[in-house]
Order: sequence, then structure tokens, then C-alpha cells
Amino acid sequence: MSTKNSSRFTPVIIAVSVVVGILIGTFYAKHFAGNRLGIINGSSNKLNALLRIVDDQYVDSVNMADLVEKAMPQILAELDPHSSYIPAQNLEEVNSELEGSFSGIGIQFTIQNDTIHVNAVIQGGPSEKIGLMAGDRIIMVDDSLFVGKKVTNQQAMRKLKGPKGSEVKLGVKRLGEKDLLNFTIKRGDIPQNTVDAAYMLNDSIGYVRISKFGRTTHVELLNALAQLNHQNSKGLIIDLRDNTGGYMEAAIRMVNEFLPEGKLIVYTEGRKYPRAEEFANGTGSCQKMPLVVLINESSASASEIFTGAIQDNDRGTVIGLRSFGKGLVQQPIDFSDGSAIRLTIARYYTPSGRCIQRPYESGNDRNYELDIYNRLEHGEFFSRDSIKQNENELYHTSLGRTVYGGGGIMPDVFVPRDTTGVSSYLYTVINRGLITQFTFQYTDNNRQKLTQYSTEEELLDYLRRQGLIEQFIHYADTKGVKRRNILIQKSHKLLERNIYGSIIYNILGLEAYIKYFNKTDDTVNKGVEILQKGEAFPKAPENTVEEVTKDKNDGKKKRTAEAYNIHEDPTKIFNYAKTAIS
Repeated sequence: MSTKNSSRFTPVIIAVSVVVGILIGTFYAKHFAGNRLGIINGSSNKLNALLRIVDDQYVDSVNMADLVEKAMPQILAELDPHSSYIPAQNLEEVNSELEGSFSGIGIQFTIQNDTIHVNAVIQGGPSEKIGLMAGDRIIMVDDSLFVGKKVTNQQAMRKLKGPKGSEVKLGVKRLGEKDLLNFTIKRGDIPQNTVDAAYMLNDSIGYVRISKFGRTTHVELLNALAQLNHQNSKGLIIDLRDNTGGYMEAAIRMVNEFLPEGKLIVYTEGRKYPRAEEFANGTGSCQKMPLVVLINESSASASEIFTGAIQDNDRGTVIGLRSFGKGLVQQPIDFSDGSAIRLTIARYYTPSGRCIQRPYESGNDRNYELDIYNRLEHGEFFSRDSIKQNENELYHTSLGRTVYGGGGIMPDVFVPRDTTGVSSYLYTVINRGLITQFTFQYTDNNRQKLTQYSTEEELLDYLRRQGLIEQFIHYADTKGVKRRNILIQKSHKLLERNIYGSIIYNILGLEAYIKYFNKTDDTVNKGVEILQKGEAFPKAPENTVEEVTKDKNDGKKKRTAEAYNIHEDPTKIFNYAKTAIS
């Protein structure tokens, strides 16, 4: 071959050599480079590559889907205490708590002796329509025996809930009936009310207890307010104790009922979310109604938005214990497999400019998780003086009253927890669930007699004549809790309250139960006292503070609630996206 011809093929030879070299290099990189893959540059690529490497090269077979499910909560836990992962099988249950309804058969039940006992049948629900009754025992579900240790609340919920229109077959044991009763129930929408109670405490003061801030809560509140207004309510107590939150939008709409036009309700801000402010639009139905808000250590998130707006605008008096301290906003993000995350995207700030989020460390912060226990240990529930406010987080309400950020909302009026009558005997019988078990059995055995009473006063009058405390002491003794006469005498009133209250709940429902306990509730009674004295509207302190105060942390100027209301557009209420916070 001539030199001329060989030179003509040189480019082709070089090109082939390059391609072969690339293929050989790729082969060796894949099979011998191991964890030294040089192509992994970004962190997200690194995480994806790690999963591919484990799936391809790990010594044992790995269920990758299960590995990802376990890793998701751990990754989010490294961010903050409230970003979370919700598996697909739990998402419907989590959402239904706030959406106002779920699809099911419409019963309240308890698990007693490894069996589902129907405690109550929801009025107008599918179970009531086909004749299921309180006191029934569900023995069979879809032609299969459903009793024993496998019967848990979670398993029972999965069996009884289901898509609307689907059917479930139940085999029911009913007292007085020899044979098993068979029912086929078509599942339907079951309402979940978030206003647990709305009634008049006396001739002039209304009371509303809200358990969470869901999709229907604002409408429920409007109905409650209309009911109380019809009964000539002249003052109002909103009870948010143990309300762990819900939708921010619901809290904004609800507090709008009590604030004059132009008052700032809340604002949010995050790294990727510019500041968004919400203002009262002046359409509220109770703008001048004397108001008291009750909170405790479990009042969180949306509850704190509501309370902070009332307190910072000097619209009402806050009573109780320091709130939880959650000032982070979570955005729901759904995945195609039906799972979802709740990712913290912003912080919210009360009208005075404070963020009430308590301190936390990224990752699994044990101190954050044990905060309630630590408060108890430090005596916070019993003495206001034991609460140390962060002086670097000092702000002022529209009237110049001092409030603090960085650790929940401190009530205007502190009411300590009453531990009079608490004993080790009481702790034991409550923690072991003996009061719940005893009262359910008593209710079940005497249901026909007990249902003759339509009010808690009538039922309570009957219960007080039945010697229930002595019956319970004997029952507890058979369960291994020996009689301790001195301790029983010390806790006698609390035993009565818990036993009577539980039976009232079983027969008459939640509102009657709340009415019964409120009669001896120190926090409720303090709210009534303040309203009756005409002291619900806060007064300005003697030494008026400057409208603009300096934040000691970063030197930025913070405007008070009143300053926000001068130039802002009051029509911007409800503009913020429907963001779930929990």
C-alpha cells in the first residue's frame, strides 16, 4: 500500500480508536471504579447515584422502595422539627382530619377485650340508616372473623373506612339477641366537626371550643356565633386549649370576624417566599364583642396565629398557659405514588413583628421533643415566675404592651394548673386506662337506663346516687391496683369528675362532656370573671412605649401592629396561598 493511500485512512483509524477507547473506559468505570465515580458532582446527583450503586452492587438484595421510604423522614428531620413525610397509606387519614369529612360507615368505637365496641352512631350516617346501635359488638368484617390481638384502632379504621359508595359487611353481636346480626353498609361522607362545643356559660357569656383549624372551621364558627347571638351573648370565650393547629387560611378567616378593617392579622416570609401580609377586611361579625381566648402548652401553629393577632392588636384578653411555640409554615407537596411531604417554606410573624417559634437544632432535637416535659420539670405550669422570657425578642402591641417572641405566646393572665387532689393512685388508674374501661362497661351494661336522661345535669344527678366510686375501686382492685384509702380520699373529687365525665361522654357526647368539666375549670372561670368585670379589652400601660422599637438581635426596626395599619391595603386579606400548617 502506498504512503498516499495509508494517509487517506489515518483519520478513520483515529476516530475508531477514540470510540473504542471511550467504550473501554466506560466499561472499566462502571465495573471497577466503585464508589469513585467522578461524574457525581452535585449533592442531588450524589444521592441518586448512591441509590443506584446500592441497588447495583450491594452484597445482598435490597428493597429499594422500602429503603427510600425509610430515608425520607430522616432527610426531612435534618431540616426542622415540623417538615415531615407522609406515606401514601397514611395521607388520606392525615388530610381527612382537616378537610371536614371522610368516607366511612359513621360510628364512634372503642376496642375492649380485643373486640370493636360501637360507642356511638353518628346521626344521619350510613350506620344509623341501616340500624346499627350503640353497644353493638362488631365480630365479623367482610365475612372474616375480626377479633383478637390483631384488632387495633389502626386496623379497625382501615377495615371500616373506604371509598364513598363501597360496601362493607359486618357481623354484629347485640345484647339480647341470640344470633349474630348481619349488616351490609354502603360507605358515605362522614362530617368531622372542628367546633366541639358552642353554648352559653351563663345568661350573657358564650363559649366556643375549637379542636383544630380545618377546611370547614370558619363556617362552623359562623354558625356557632349566630347561635350564641340568638341567645343574647354579650361576651365570648374562644377555647383553643389543646388545639394543635391546621390551615393558616382558616385561622385568618376566623380572626377576621373579630378585628376592625385594616388591622394586620399575620405576615409570612421565607427564603423563596416574599413577604405576604394579611389584613382584616372589615366584614367581621364580632368586631366589638368582648373577647377572651384560652390557650395552654398544646395550643400551636394556627392557634397561635389566631391568639397572636388578638393579643398584638389588643383586641381581647389571652388566659391560660404559655403556648407551644410553632412559627413555621408548611407547604403540602404531593408525589405521584400518593405520598406527600409537608415542607417548611416560611416563618409567620404576629402583627407586632414577632416570630413565636421556639428554638430548635436541625436534626433530631431531643430537647425540642421533650419541651413539654421540661416545662413541667421547671415548674412552668404552676408559677409564672418560672418562665424566663427572651429579652432579645421584645416587641410591643398596638397599645404599647410588652410581648415576647421566640418561645410561644405568653397569656395576659396566667392560670396555673391545679394539682390539688392528684395522687399516685389517680395516676395509676388513669395511665392504665382503668377509668375508661370501667366507665365503658358500666355504660354498656346500663345503656337502656342511662339513655333516658337528655342533659348532663339530669344524668349527673342519677350517677351521683349509684355509688360508682366504690364500684370502681373494687374494679381496679380486680385489675391489680390495690385499695389505698388515704390516697383515694385525697383524689376522691378527681375520681368522681373523671368517672362521671366519661359516662356523660359515652351517653350524651362531647359537648355535654365539655360542659360538665367547664363548670369546675379554673381557666374558664377566670375568663368569665374578666368578662363580667368588663376587663376583656386590654388597657395601655402607664408608660407608653415608642411606636417603633429596635430589635436587639439584628438592629432592624420593628413596627408595632398599629404602625402596620396606616398605609397598607386592607383588601389583601386571604391572598396568601392555601397553606397547610400543623
